[in-house]
Amino acid sequence: MEQIPTTPYRLPVRCCQYPAPVDGCDAAFTIEASRVTFGRGCLSEVGARAKSLGVTRVLLVTDPFVGELPFAHLVRDSLRAQHLDVVVFTEVEIEPTDRSVLLAANAAREAGVTGFVSLGGGSVIDTAKIANLLSAHPDDLEAYVNAPVGRGKPVPGPLMPHIACPTTSGTGSEVTGIAVFDHTALHVKTAVASKELRPTEALVDPDTTRTLPGAVVAASGLDVLCHAIESFTARPYTRRPRADVPSARPMSQGSNPWSDLGCKEALSLCHRFLERACRDAADDEAREGMMWAATLAGIAFGNAGVHIPHAMAYAIAGLAHRTDYRRAGYPTLAAFVPHGLAVALGAPAAVSLTGATNPERHQIIAAALGEQRAISAEDAGACARERLVALMEALDVPCKLSTLGASSSDVAALIDGTLQQSRLLANAPLTVDAGVLRSLFEGSL
Repeated sequence: MEQIPTTPYRLPVRCCQYPAPVDGCDAAFTIEASRVTFGRGCLSEVGARAKSLGVTRVLLVTDPFVGELPFAHLVRDSLRAQHLDVVVFTEVEIEPTDRSVLLAANAAREAGVTGFVSLGGGSVIDTAKIANLLSAHPDDLEAYVNAPVGRGKPVPGPLMPHIACPTTSGTGSEVTGIAVFDHTALHVKTAVASKELRPTEALVDPDTTRTLPGAVVAASGLDVLCHAIESFTARPYTRRPRADVPSARPMSQGSNPWSDLGCKEALSLCHRFLERACRDAADDEAREGMMWAATLAGIAFGNAGVHIPHAMAYAIAGLAHRTDYRRAGYPTLAAFVPHGLAVALGAPAAVSLTGATNPERHQIIAAALGEQRAISAEDAGACARERLVALMEALDVPCKLSTLGASSSDVAALIDGTLQQSRLLANAPLTVDAGVLRSLFEGSL
């Protein structure tokens, strides 16, 4: 197992404390994000902001449940108050599929919209991203999907304006250029990734989380936590091959000083607020804290990238097709594994493995999650794993794949599904092959 060399550094991070770039690797990083407006009641600004972007006819993308909530009516009223035509699309699946995102794209084309507003969780925002892409630059969905599942065609140019309004405190999709969906034929999650997919603006209103069930807060909060952990432990940007031209620098650049700041703060916020936010929907401080953590971690991983747990999660999510797993607290009758839960199930084994690549970073993770003992370099990965499992147990979420109905007979398929996520695995701080994945999945059972 090859480990990418690092040198120790202490936070607060200065650029010079990163490993010096080796021959052929980058010496610079680029930070990009959507324009973010954060605060209670900011959804009322959506109409004025859409009008200022030149939008005249809006596709409002939401789901059947969110679309009937009071803040959905507020969004529609705000858009119409600016004399904008509003076409509502509610056929979003909780975990989008290739079929459901194509329905949204067809609706956008038929309506002749000039912009998008997404109101919902990551599934809604990701659906709007792909609908925007296929409306602005028509082609087969497979053309844009990341290789090797798809052809990995670059997005040809800018998309229409898109204002993302998240209603769950987790995915960070409102500030990233990544859209995830289920490939139904392969029973695996995959993605389209491009800077052009990043929403133009994000309106992050913590008031929207007051209606979230605790189970949804737990899963989405674990997604936040893993965004922070994976971005913080990703291969350093100085170990990423330098692009031929600056414009080709990828979104997932590896850990970098800017993303580190958001990761550390998001970790601390998760430790302070996640359990509280799950236990009490009326705890506005905790739910607002998790919404802010999600925004910070979203910007962080939107520039640094995630790696092993998310790559494993795309395969783990496919288990629902075989085991008929259902998670209590989600408003669906269909079998599925919530994305945040799928990520978290592989994370303990992953941090135990990556601990040796940079013990200091794993010591920081363990301390941010409440470890008060002195942590040796040798124990850093194991301690980070212990703190992560302790939090999952406190949230009453499964900690083992066997809880989903998985067994050793599923490991080969899980490995195959994960190896298809080459974009993510390339961002890991060590070389990940089938043997490494076998140990991770067997350790997660």
